[in-house]
Amino acid sequence: MAEETFDVVVIGGGPGGYVCAIKAAQLGLKVACVEKRGVLGGTCLNVGCIPSKALLASSEKFEEAAHHLAAHGVEVKGVSLDLKTMLARKDKVVGDLTKGIEFLFKKNKVTYLKGSGALLGGGKVQVTGEANQTVVAKNIVIATGSDSTPLPGLTIDEKKIVTSTGALTLEKVPEHMVVIGGGVIGLELGSVWRRLGAKVTVIEFLDRIIPTTDGEIATQFQKILAKQGIEFRLGQKVTGAKSKGAKIDLSVEPAKGGTAETVTADVVLVSVGRRPYTEGLGLDKAGVKLDERGRVAVDHHFQTNVPGIYAIGDVIVGPMLAHKAEEEGVAIAETLAGQRGHINYETCPSIVYTNPELASVGKTEEELKAAGIAYKVGKFPFTVNSRAKAAGETDGQVKLLADAKSDRLLGAHILGPGAGTLIHECVMAMEFQGSSEDVARAFHGHPTHNEAIKEAAMAITMKPIHM
Repeated sequence: MAEETFDVVVIGGGPGGYVCAIKAAQLGLKVACVEKRGVLGGTCLNVGCIPSKALLASSEKFEEAAHHLAAHGVEVKGVSLDLKTMLARKDKVVGDLTKGIEFLFKKNKVTYLKGSGALLGGGKVQVTGEANQTVVAKNIVIATGSDSTPLPGLTIDEKKIVTSTGALTLEKVPEHMVVIGGGVIGLELGSVWRRLGAKVTVIEFLDRIIPTTDGEIATQFQKILAKQGIEFRLGQKVTGAKSKGAKIDLSVEPAKGGTAETVTADVVLVSVGRRPYTEGLGLDKAGVKLDERGRVAVDHHFQTNVPGIYAIGDVIVGPMLAHKAEEEGVAIAETLAGQRGHINYETCPSIVYTNPELASVGKTEEELKAAGIAYKVGKFPFTVNSRAKAAGETDGQVKLLADAKSDRLLGAHILGPGAGTLIHECVMAMEFQGSSEDVARAFHGHPTHNEAIKEAAMAITMKPIHM
């Protein structure tokens, strides 16, 4: 039987891979997508972004019913947690979405090959699994994503010492959850279990949380989370763990060295980052080079050192974000179809889906100072935003940064209700190289949370009205 030939074979069915496959097919190419998980959507949809957001939403409703509805005149008595139902709802959300991607593959005539893909060289890909075959590709796109970074001294069992995968399937609410790492994943999942009744302690090696965001906003964010009940131990590191019955004893010491102490937990969530997943891909056999951090080395067109082999998403340089991978998937598909794919990484937003949400795009104040760029700052708190006041969601602020000379918007940082949605107004303004005055003079419906962005922009170019 002759080996089937495709214009494009994508290895990996996560946000970058499946989007690339669909877009390439829409542009008239013959496409196959290889995915070993058995379901599409990758880490994001199956054990990352989507299930965590489902639990975040459910846990927020639980806390609202238990603690906050009375302030709105809604009496709710006898609130109790049905964790099994909550987790089942999360699983249904995931299942519905993965089935939806399979439907889109069929609709767009993408061949779905279930199995592990490995490069054989010469444009051939060996698929091993439910599909056992070798396919020939004119172009190969590696989109295998990333995996949780392990921490020396801790053995992951996904029961007591867990990654995000295990933290999404805990059978009961832990009495004490220790989160190692003050980044996005740790804070989101820590928030879930804190709302459901766990004591949550975050241990972070650095002296701050969310190191990539604006320092002022990160400090305010930490204060809000602390007020909600999350304990922070900054500038500390975990050096080992011992199982003690149903508990875990962690050895914790100052990051700069010092006396160790023991912290006892029921569940330990290891969330110290992610690393590119390149295991078993046959990159060495195909001659594909990696960079100093184990990522697939590519040029500005996602081309590896081997002609016809490309890479996108978490497996290459850049922020490990689903939407970043998706845009790269579209860009490489357009390139392979003879078009000019393009991405403006300066407008790639980052979002933390806690409550309140934290969203950022562009430069931080620290980055502008380091680069010697003169800038202006505009701020506006949600405490005086009418929509936020009416809803009782007044924590946080909008902070905008603009070039001191041109007034071009250089960065936006929003901590507050719906920040993950609000940030895209700033993304669009920056995409079109808009100024803070452009934002300030544009219509903003009243009463909306977006008015806080307008007022922050007015704080740069003129004066805000409501502060």
